Amino acid sequence: MIELSWPQVSARRLERAGLVTAAGGPEETVAAMCGAHAQVMSAAELSVGLRLDGVTRVHVREALWKERGLVKTHGPRGTVHLLPARDLPRWVGALSTLPVAPAPANIRMTDEQRDHVVTAIREALQGAELTMDELSEAVVAATGPWAGDLVMPAFQTYWPRWRQVMHLAAHRGAFVFGAGRGRKVTYTAAPDAPPATDGPAWLARSYLRAYGPATPAEFAQWAGGSAGWAKAAFEGVELEEVRLEGRPAWVLAGDTAVPGEPPRGVRLLPYFDAYVVAGRPRELLYAGDAARRALNGGQAGNFPVLLVDGNVAGVWHQRRSGSRIDVTVEPLRDLTPAQLGELQEQVLRVGEVLEGRPRLTIGPVTVGAHA
Repeated sequence: MIELSWPQVSARRLERAGLVTAAGGPEETVAAMCGAHAQVMSAAELSVGLRLDGVTRVHVREALWKERGLVKTHGPRGTVHLLPARDLPRWVGALSTLPVAPAPANIRMTDEQRDHVVTAIREALQGAELTMDELSEAVVAATGPWAGDLVMPAFQTYWPRWRQVMHLAAHRGAFVFGAGRGRKVTYTAAPDAPPATDGPAWLARSYLRAYGPATPAEFAQWAGGSAGWAKAAFEGVELEEVRLEGRPAWVLAGDTAVPGEPPRGVRLLPYFDAYVVAGRPRELLYAGDAARRALNGGQAGNFPVLLVDGNVAGVWHQRRSGSRIDVTVEPLRDLTPAQLGELQEQVLRVGEVLEGRPRLTIGPVTVGAHA
């Protein structure tokens, strides 16, 4: 059995996730990442832009809203992601098979009610682009007053009952995000294409290509699925067992090549970057003080991170005021002069992507974890 070290796996993942060489354009880059987390849109723009020379947030937005090579929708774990439009039928084919976790009894919906709401969303958005308030009105009118009951705690207020089905409706291909109306988020019908029948196996292959070696349990955590769902997805793929630092894990059959050199270089990764969210085992990626400083209760992505030679080695934060962007980086270890030079280059790229004038400060980051 092939034994792989953590530096070998880090070098392999960095290369495949677009953090060593560019993967093409925004669409190809997002495909290589297995989606770009877009709950914070500026973070998604940074995730994509920092992987591509000369790409700014405008290019990412054009790929999303003008060229339509990307779509914005609910992806892994039900969270908002940018996904390649060409792959949406396969994403829908995979995510629509995820088991539905039961909600608390006081807000729970029956299977029939969930299906009714998904149908109402799909029908309301045909040929339309609606705000949440407009969509809510249409869904309640189509399903009944029960759907509008304000029972879901959300940000110091309550949402109507039907909204618990939003991510499920997206996973079933009922909608994607629209371009927006001023400051208001909008939703519209997803491109009309039947879901792929090989979705779970395709998603497992994509995940393993980017972030293997991995286990079914790690795949389940990344996708937001159950252990049984992940195991079945792995069974649809030809696999090869390897050992990562002495632990059993799997790669695609024959896909055991690793770069000849250990990982080198300094990178800044924004909130919820796919590389750290998918990166496991956590104790290897977030070694030593990094686990205490850069994880939030064991969860990755809540802090933007400084990556040095493939490992999390600090946190950072950017604050914008007009065109000026103040970037504060808190390293967890001393950086060499060469590494400080690379860090400055990364800060300049942050400024280019976000179209501002960046200024680097080395020091403590006082901003807490993102929710």
